[in-house]
Amino acid sequence: MARHLFGTDGIRGVAGQAPLDERTVRCFGLALGEWAAETARAHNVGSPRVVIGLDTRESGPWLAETVAGGLQARAVTPVFAGLTTTPGVAHLTRTLDFVAGVMISASHNPYQDNGLKAFDHSGFKLPDSTEIELERRIFALLEDPADVPRAPLVEDPSLDRLYLDSLASTFKASLAGRRIVIDCANGAASRLGPELFSRLGADVIATSCSPDGRNINLHCGALHLDPLKARVLAEKAWAGVTFDGDADRCMMIAPSGRIIDGDHSLLIYALHTRPQKVVATQMSNLGLQLALEAAGIGLIRTAVGDRYVLERMIAESLPLGGEQSGHVIFRDYSTTGDGMLTALRILEIAAIQNCTLDDLAAPMTVYPQILVNVRFREKKPLEQLPEVQRTIREVESQFGSEGRVFVRFSGTELLARVMVEGPSRQSVEAGARSIARAIAEALGERE
Repeated sequence: MARHLFGTDGIRGVAGQAPLDERTVRCFGLALGEWAAETARAHNVGSPRVVIGLDTRESGPWLAETVAGGLQARAVTPVFAGLTTTPGVAHLTRTLDFVAGVMISASHNPYQDNGLKAFDHSGFKLPDSTEIELERRIFALLEDPADVPRAPLVEDPSLDRLYLDSLASTFKASLAGRRIVIDCANGAASRLGPELFSRLGADVIATSCSPDGRNINLHCGALHLDPLKARVLAEKAWAGVTFDGDADRCMMIAPSGRIIDGDHSLLIYALHTRPQKVVATQMSNLGLQLALEAAGIGLIRTAVGDRYVLERMIAESLPLGGEQSGHVIFRDYSTTGDGMLTALRILEIAAIQNCTLDDLAAPMTVYPQILVNVRFREKKPLEQLPEVQRTIREVESQFGSEGRVFVRFSGTELLARVMVEGPSRQSVEAGARSIARAIAEALGERE
């Protein structure tokens, strides 16, 4: 059965519009409540509970109360963690007596969007089979929707304390005397981020930590690094740290202003811990692959998406994987990407070695990378486009081992994504243009 509500990261949309209209969200709560009650009975768990957290979007509270109303109608107790992070909800679900957890967030999207991310007691996102079953129940409930009121929620502040205590306990160094600029994207980490790093002794300069319901991710956070870079340079800070809206990503700025992205974090941690292999996606820079190979560490590439990274990590029992976007998974510590945990791991290494992020990132040469989107009229499999394949081979032969080409078609749009890496910006742009031109000619470019 195809999924119609759940995407690769829960249910997302514009808050108040399908599939995040109140009726569908209520049915989600009812369906999750039914599943949670059945799961609790199967495991002889009495009085099932589900933890709910949210980021700073203005739609978060009514969405949380609507989900909670559905849970209560199925004799499941909702427990409200309040403003917290996606990995925080995953941690609480895994370590306390919760059958499931729900995070209300649309991650790095603008404030108008929101989403419902669900975890089971393992702390992992719900498997495909469970999401499909929930969809079946939701659509059945929508045929005759129950009139279930919202359930007012009272935040339990002890939950955030447990999460922060757990993070702090993993840090085996000191940040005393080190100035760190933290940009929390006016999102889920706005309260927790500054508190965590201050607790560890850092001189914290907090920015974008004043959410108003509409400024989440707005010209700040992991997708907008220029303000953080400028502040790090102005303050002569030891490091800059930033998260996205739900704080499952982390990007950093070195004292020189150099960007430390997810690829850098993977390399830094791998060089420190020496795993046999690291898992990354097709979008990770060639520089990561070459630096790992030089250290005798293998790189496994997956499709884009943290779900696919985690699946491969589990399948091969590997401890480290992630994405260039800053979503890094440390399986020895967490079941999902955690921006604050990523910052702790990388800053811990810098503190132990008494060096800077510039020093730690030095082994990696970032190859120029360009991504071109090509809109077309009619989709055909790549293997049925000989001229496109010929052009790809030509570009790859020009680069040899010093370049990389990756072409994929969008699963939801008439759109081809062409990624090219190589030794110079000029050669990369020329290669991407030639492949994009071949695709447009073969499939008929849309206006």
